[in-house]
Amino acid sequence: MSFRNFNSLSAPSQYGYYAILDGQSSFAPHPPNYHPMLQPAAQLDASEASPIGCAGPSVGGGGNKDSEPFRAPQYNNSYNSPLKTTSGYLHEPPLLYLLSNPGQPCLLPGDARLPQEYRPAPPRTSSDDSLYPQMVASYGLPPSKPPCYKGGEHASPSKGGGPAASRSSLLEEFRNIKGNRKFELKDAVDHFVEFSSDQYGSRFIQQKLEVATNEEKQMVFQEIFPVALQLMTDVFGNYVIQKFFEYGTNEQKKSLGDALEGNVLSLSLQMYGCRVVQKAFEVISVEQQAKLVRELNGFVLKCIKDQNGNHVIQKVIEQVPPNLILFVVDTFKGKVCSLAMHPYGCRVIQRILEHCSLSNASSCKGASAQLDILDELLKETPKLVQDQYGNYVVQHVLENGRQKDRRAIISHLEGKIVALSQHKFASNVIEKCVQYGSYDDRQMILQEIVSEKPVQNGNYLPLEIMMKDAYANYVVQKILEVCDNSQRNLLVLKIKPHLASLKKYTYAKHIIARLEKILGKPL
Repeated sequence: MSFRNFNSLSAPSQYGYYAILDGQSSFAPHPPNYHPMLQPAAQLDASEASPIGCAGPSVGGGGNKDSEPFRAPQYNNSYNSPLKTTSGYLHEPPLLYLLSNPGQPCLLPGDARLPQEYRPAPPRTSSDDSLYPQMVASYGLPPSKPPCYKGGEHASPSKGGGPAASRSSLLEEFRNIKGNRKFELKDAVDHFVEFSSDQYGSRFIQQKLEVATNEEKQMVFQEIFPVALQLMTDVFGNYVIQKFFEYGTNEQKKSLGDALEGNVLSLSLQMYGCRVVQKAFEVISVEQQAKLVRELNGFVLKCIKDQNGNHVIQKVIEQVPPNLILFVVDTFKGKVCSLAMHPYGCRVIQRILEHCSLSNASSCKGASAQLDILDELLKETPKLVQDQYGNYVVQHVLENGRQKDRRAIISHLEGKIVALSQHKFASNVIEKCVQYGSYDDRQMILQEIVSEKPVQNGNYLPLEIMMKDAYANYVVQKILEVCDNSQRNLLVLKIKPHLASLKKYTYAKHIIARLEKILGKPL
């Protein structure tokens, strides 16, 4: 990987210049110590975002080999979205940040210690075009200019909208209202779009729509509908659109549903747009649902693995008739195990298992496909129970599945109860096996636990190990809680010889407390 030096820039020896350019040629400014996730740039693959610039003491030279360039995280490839970091949102147009040498404090833009000539200029306005062409030519920045700051989706949620200079006098008056003045919807005519994009204005419209007459709703709707798509992706405007789906007239809901056509995928992958799509699927007609859901065909896997899109797929499974979404279920075939171990895929699989009843599998194509998914899951039970996400899918089957499915899962775990009970994730599954299994299933689990055959090099009995373990002790507690009297008495009989030694161990004390609660007397 090569790093480009900014030889044409003059800077004091203690400063270097740093810019970030991602694979989509989108520029985002970011000082390297501004984000906790930064890593050395040398770890980047060529396909990832590449830092360019110099980080050394020499002026106009090749930098210092002892100075290390930094990696910045990938950002959205569009100027139309604020860049989210743990410290807030970035909205500035491209700027070059002045950095100190490694080991010294990073001098952020506006730092008083920076000489005036090295401080970044204030954010560009629509008329400030003089510097950008030079930056494009000299430093390889993208040719398209970033948008001007106008509030709305570029506004920081913490401040509730753009700067005061960009607000109308009416919105400014509304935000600073004092005394007994009470605003009504009619007072905001011709300003509903602006209000919708403002934190306080949006909240005002939402509250009014809940109790508005049809005439008042239409007054707002006819003004915002031409920019409905823009509002759907706005940090505050999306809530107004959702309110119209919830409280609007049937004609307004249909019109908004029609506006979604051709945009379902892009909205589903957008932070705020995905919420609008979900709300739409809750209220629109089946005919409109059928039209919109077809736009996701071929992109289901993309949506499932997306932090926003997965929620749309879940809502589709919940709200759309099964015969219209067979393509969603078909996407999982052959990929069930990998998707069950995915942080978003595991949620979608659980929704599939909840819908299209298995009781009519012979007459329902959706249920038949669901059975195929279930079969794939059951075959991979030992692997899934030990996964941080897959274990939730197995627990879901144990809680909501058929008795034959529970039996199949427990049979896969037979002979491994003690070892899995000590596993951070699998122990939760074993607890569910105890809670939802049959009497015979619990008996099998209990026999493994109270076995007199030592484990761990022959030094300890299974029960002894489990009672002292950070995770397995909860399995023992669960057995004491849900087993019948004969099984509980057997377990108590096996525990009593170890009571003296158990009091020395933190986790074992939980079992003693549980026993005392069950028996109603101290031990």
